[in-house]
Order: sequence, then structure tokens, then C-alpha cells
Amino acid sequence: MLVLVFTVTFTQLNAQLNLDVPYVSTPMDVVEAILDLAKVSKNDVVYDLECGDGRIVVTAAKKYGAFGIRVDLNPERIEEANAKEKGVENKVKFYEGNLFDFDFSKASVLTLYLLPDVNLQLMPKILKEMKPRSRVVSHAFDMGEWKPDKQIWVDGRTVYLWTVPSKKKIEKL
Repeated sequence: MLVLVFTVTFTQLNAQLNLDVPYVSTPMDVVEAILDLAKVSKNDVVYDLECGDGRIVVTAAKKYGAFGIRVDLNPERIEEANAKEKGVENKVKFYEGNLFDFDFSKASVLTLYLLPDVNLQLMPKILKEMKPRSRVVSHAFDMGEWKPDKQIWVDGRTVYLWTVPSKKKIEKL
């Protein structure tokens, strides 16, 4: 009897789906810090890019009453983040798609746990599409020349906060 075993490595799966970042979940204490640092409220629309299991937007909806938008290219992540099971189906929407093609203009808070080069590629889009005074929070990685307004550490992990400047100030970045 011949048995064939196929192993798909993470790198191969990323290549098949054309993923820009690996899936690594954000610890809940960091999720709480991200939302606290951004001062999320019921008036916010929180976008989470390459969102994994959706814990950031689910927590924003449950704890703060915010509306959440999750974007992920990997359909497996979309499946595992069932909003109905989490009791937030009216507050959180899930979208399967490429974060570079997604419109950020309705976000008042944008959360990222991406890689440094992806953050840098996204920065012009963020600055162009997001409204002044919107907040951007990144777990672990900065935005190069765009210096954060605040930086904190949670159990050895770095969290950065930026406030989107006015269009006049963007020209100076």
C-alpha cells in the first residue's frame, strides 16, 4: 500500500494565498492595551487589518460598543472569527480581501499587527484615506519616519499610536 503525504508549510500557504504577513495572534493583554491607547469608544469604527481571529474588533464591540471591520485575505481566519458565536454580529463585519485594496476612509481607529515593510507600504494609503485625528495603533512594528505620538510596552511587547495629521502636516512627513 502506497501512502502519499502532502505537507504544506506556512510559507507555501502564504504563497498560495499571496499573504503579506503570517498569522500570529495578539495576546489579550495587548488587545486591551491597543484599545485603551486608542481611546476606543462607542462612536468609533475600528478596522483591523489581517485580523486573524478577530479578537481586536470583537473586544472593541463587546467592551466599548464600537463598530468593527475585519479584513483578512485568508478565508480560514474569516471562518474562525464567527461574530454570531461571539455575540457581536450586529457590531462586527468580516471582509475577505487584500488590505491594500480596502478603503480606510470610514475608520476612526486602524489596528495593525503587520510586518515593518507592510506598514511602510500602507503608510501613504493610511495618510491619504483616513481623516485627520483618526488613530492608528500598531502592535510590534513602527512606521519608519512617521514618529508615533505614543509608545508603550505590555509584557515586553511594543504598541505604537499615531494620530493622522491634517493634510498640511502630511506634506511635511
